[in-house]
Amino acid sequence: MVMFKVTRVETTPFEGQKPCTSGLRKKVKVFIQPHYLQNFGQVTFNALGADRVIKGSTLVVSGDGRYYSKDAIQIITKMAAANGVRRVWIGQNGLLSTPAVSAVVRERVGADGSKATGAFILTASHNPGGPHEDFGIKYNMENGGPAPEGITNKIYQNTTTIKEYLVAEGLPDVDISTTGVSIFEGPEGKFDVDIFYSTSDYLKLMKSIFDFPSIKTLLSSPQFSFCYDALHGVAGVHAKRISVEELGANESSLVNCVPKEDFGGGHPDPNLTYAKELVALMGLSETHTEPNPPEFGAAADGDGDRNMVLGKRFFVTPSDSVAIIAANAVQAIPYFSGGLKRVARSMPTSAVLDVVAKHLNLKFFEVPTGWEFFGNLMDAGMCSICGEESFGTGSDHIREKDGIWAVLAWLSILAYKNKNNLGGGNLVTVEDIVRQHWATYGRHYYTRYDYENVDAGGAKDLMAHLVILQSSIDEVNKYLF
Repeated sequence: MVMFKVTRVETTPFEGQKPCTSGLRKKVKVFIQPHYLQNFGQVTFNALGADRVIKGSTLVVSGDGRYYSKDAIQIITKMAAANGVRRVWIGQNGLLSTPAVSAVVRERVGADGSKATGAFILTASHNPGGPHEDFGIKYNMENGGPAPEGITNKIYQNTTTIKEYLVAEGLPDVDISTTGVSIFEGPEGKFDVDIFYSTSDYLKLMKSIFDFPSIKTLLSSPQFSFCYDALHGVAGVHAKRISVEELGANESSLVNCVPKEDFGGGHPDPNLTYAKELVALMGLSETHTEPNPPEFGAAADGDGDRNMVLGKRFFVTPSDSVAIIAANAVQAIPYFSGGLKRVARSMPTSAVLDVVAKHLNLKFFEVPTGWEFFGNLMDAGMCSICGEESFGTGSDHIREKDGIWAVLAWLSILAYKNKNNLGGGNLVTVEDIVRQHWATYGRHYYTRYDYENVDAGGAKDLMAHLVILQSSIDEVNKYLF
């Protein structure tokens, strides 16, 4: 058995290591500086240690596979061992979508009965990857959701005063490509590293939510065709296992489903701008005419928590998508057969979900941007389905938005609507469902503008100015009107 000892390494603070609920995101060149990642890992352990038991705990360490992930996994694993963590769980090849991490934290039980108390997720979400692009790290709590502001504030405070970090000297790099458990010995006893099949726990959860046989019947119909584009992100790992091996879809239905460290040189953001290949395949490109698009298409972002849904030559807005899922969930998705609790949306999301909630006699919530606010409602048993205009949709099965869940929800609705049509009747299409939704609840419009690579100082000054304006509604009204 390999023995390791704990070494204390002197360090000094780095400026700008302030995490938000999506964690710390910087360029790779920033993260690969000596001590940079180690500092952030240690201040996170220190922040958690103030309120929670780190020694003897079980942590998940995985991510979307972007450049620098493999190195970061080894660094965080050795730091976990040095800080007294009992075991680390890593998805095979270090790959776990953000929703899959949440599922593992909430659902997985180790062979010895252990449960995870949290997770380090190595991702910058929908940001580009590669040696000159972005890397990120965030911590999720025991509920599977992002760390709350109380924790992230402690983490930031610690970044300004850190003087040393701990590392397990003599602990070798672990082969993350092969499943199995490696056992080591340190000053405080045994330390295990468990490499497990990335999709097993997530698939089990999805099968408890959806009627897989009915979706399989839909996908096997010659009347129905679909395409899923993972944009070379981690969702491709889960998509192949679920759609091809479980639901019997043709592997040719999967596009860009091999994860790559640089996402194939693309921008892994599932929208009409960046998912160009899928947009063209679905007949929505202004410059490319597809003679026979699939009936259903979907895309995922780099870490698999966002989704875009398309029909044949038809785009479904994220705001409409969550409302349509909520309106049909009780009939089409077994998990919700007993009824919805309440629903929620972020402030920028259109009000169509409000109308659906009123129609279903449900209370609804409007929350600030940030999935942790949905998580608070779910932990209190006050929300079943939620979504945001930035292509994020989810439910209380986990505490993150979930792109594959949203796709399965749409396939469930299509399967339900077409349960009597697959023998030769007219197929109820994505466009049919959306237009019927508009006819019932009205059509809601909204606009979102993304400003990318803006100067951080200028953006901060702008927000500070808006806060000042907000302090007096009368002044704001005079200023605008």
